[in-house]
Amino acid sequence: MILNFSVVFGCMIACSLSFAAGDADLGKPKTAMCSGCHGSDGNSAVASFPKLAGQGEKYLTKQLKDVKSGRRNIASMTGILDSFSDQDLADIAAYYASQNIQISGAKEDNLDKGEAIYRGGNIETGVAACTGCHSPAGQGNSPAGYPLLGGQHAQYTAKQLRAWRTGAHDPQNKDARINDGDSKIMRGVAEHMSDVEIDAVANFIAGLK
Repeated sequence: MILNFSVVFGCMIACSLSFAAGDADLGKPKTAMCSGCHGSDGNSAVASFPKLAGQGEKYLTKQLKDVKSGRRNIASMTGILDSFSDQDLADIAAYYASQNIQISGAKEDNLDKGEAIYRGGNIETGVAACTGCHSPAGQGNSPAGYPLLGGQHAQYTAKQLRAWRTGAHDPQNKDARINDGDSKIMRGVAEHMSDVEIDAVANFIAGLK
């Protein structure tokens, strides 16, 4: 296959221009209303709310924009971001990205199974390994916009995997998550995961560092 490098290079430029870097110092005061759920430094103390500390700026900015536009449905955040500009959202993302995540820690239950799924997937059912996008240590790929997972609350991770699975089978469902783009990467991964696999890999991820 012959690549048209002028087209590829043009796409790279366009993609880079579409992401405006935020200012962490300006972002900190803008997170005041977020601290109740996500903690003052992005380390949520409640397992149902995600830890945002250390998360990639590009990924966070996209998620905030998706929530504001309605592409990602989070009932508890309805209307919260309406008054924020794109630059505000980028600044908020930059602040959380500059913080350090506190590792939740994993339980012993099904830990081996969780590691096996994370590192090797399930060939028989077509579940891809998580390491390709999220790295062996769960650090994600910030430039590519793939999120950090290591240390995240297991309850939150499991909920998201179930939402992606619902999105693969029933995208109109109010609990479905479908904001992974036309590639449907996460829907494709979660589509064939069982509840046991989801809970096991979410637990393993909680202890990754």
